Amino acid sequence: MLQGQKLHLTLSAPSLKDNTATIDRLAKAVRQATGQWPVVSVGRAWPLAQVIRQAGGDVTASLVHGPAGLVLVDVEPGDQSATPVAADILARVDEVPAGPWGQSGLGVALDIGSTHLQATLHDLASGQELAKGTLMNPQTAVGSDILTRIHAAASPEGAQRLHGMLVGAAQELIERMCAQAGRRTAEVVGMVAAGNTTMTHFFLGLDSQSICREPYIPVINRPAPFFASHIGLALAEGAVVWCMPNVGAYFGGDLVAGIVAAGLHQREDVAILVDVGTNAEVVVGNRDWLIACAGAAGPALESGVAKRGVLAQPGAIEGVVIDPQTFAPTLRIIPDADGRAPKPKGLCGSGLLQLLAQLYLTRAMDMRGKLTLADHPRLVVDEDGVRGYLVVPAADSASGESIVIDEIEIDILLRSKAAMYTILRTVLLEVGLQFEDLSAFFVAGAFGAVIDPETAITLGMLPDLPRERFVTLGNSSLSGCQRLLLEPAARPQVEAVTDKLTYLELNVNQMLMNRFSAARFIPHTDASRFPSVPAYH
Repeated sequence: MLQGQKLHLTLSAPSLKDNTATIDRLAKAVRQATGQWPVVSVGRAWPLAQVIRQAGGDVTASLVHGPAGLVLVDVEPGDQSATPVAADILARVDEVPAGPWGQSGLGVALDIGSTHLQATLHDLASGQELAKGTLMNPQTAVGSDILTRIHAAASPEGAQRLHGMLVGAAQELIERMCAQAGRRTAEVVGMVAAGNTTMTHFFLGLDSQSICREPYIPVINRPAPFFASHIGLALAEGAVVWCMPNVGAYFGGDLVAGIVAAGLHQREDVAILVDVGTNAEVVVGNRDWLIACAGAAGPALESGVAKRGVLAQPGAIEGVVIDPQTFAPTLRIIPDADGRAPKPKGLCGSGLLQLLAQLYLTRAMDMRGKLTLADHPRLVVDEDGVRGYLVVPAADSASGESIVIDEIEIDILLRSKAAMYTILRTVLLEVGLQFEDLSAFFVAGAFGAVIDPETAITLGMLPDLPRERFVTLGNSSLSGCQRLLLEPAARPQVEAVTDKLTYLELNVNQMLMNRFSAARFIPHTDASRFPSVPAYH
């Protein structure tokens, strides 16, 4: 017969210095009292978090020992420890799976990106990848940025809509992969998913409103495994899903998955992981300690500032080589499904960066980002007198409009690369290290998959280290999910990562701004930092 226990707890108030998620704040207090971290059904997380917040942290937690371990089944305001746990409350212990999936059937690894969902289908017995797929995140129809989506989810109807979009997209992706492999969705018994903190909340159907408001408190950072049916996924009966833990409002499970993919948490020597998406997110450390920080360096690098910037897609210019004599570019264009190169639509992030590096190396542009061409067919000047480099004439582009990068856009890109280098240097200086102390430099995300270190070093975006230290991980979030899917017993190690990871808030002070200003030039005002890059003044 199940027996419950009640604990009266007084939780510390959330603050900017302690923005632990609401459920995790209670779980920490329970662990302090009992020695165990309680798990909670994903469907109960938000209602229980509301009680905690409304009671100001003065609550009574009802706990039950079940097959899944210690389960948090209820939270009441005030001190209710003298009353027993009701039978219907005790029964909630069965809402949490007793354990992960087994070693037979199918499993899915899912990266919940804010722009795309990417997934792979695996045979759990052999570990073989059977299929993979990508789908546009349907939430982009609501807003391209996270903040717009959070505002759209302010009402219960809006929140349910965004939740349904993600779950529906995940279901569609799984069905596509199963069809591709000649298998059935009813064979999928396990799934590991990862996304940033907001995407995780949307996927789980949790309220996201407090994530973007001081003191930036998520509902939960360490969700327990849950039944797929509880969020609306139609997989095998009793299929279990686990979402990678988040660390805070701005450090999500996708980064934790990246740490797992890089093996950063198991290394004896110090290494760094950089994931560039909407933000530049950085983790440095080893098996003993991990420091993380984030900064806004991504949008420009994702082609978000160039008038003719596009996301990576067929027709996007992903590579550029400029002839040093004629200054004419040779373009590498992403082909269509048939392998043919369509007319260029614009420059994606990697194309923009290669273009800048080539302009500098051919001396068509100086270290300040100013074009040096004069009376040349590739030099264009608009009606406002802004100078630009003609990449593709109007007659050769898909839109019938010229593809040009001008000095204003170049300046924004240089600011982004300067922000990136400044973030990297600052986080290392905070722990008393130099770039030379790093044994490996892992580059992840879509940026890492397409940018070569040589280009990034030329621009002064990444440090001038021996090239063999750079390791491209591609989609490290998906790779980390794959590893955990096939090694579910490693889950406690992954959750332990969140305990030893410290988030570093970058203070915008004069010293940081001085570093940023110095990094705005190509490759840097201090050319000795980049000995392999020619210095053109």
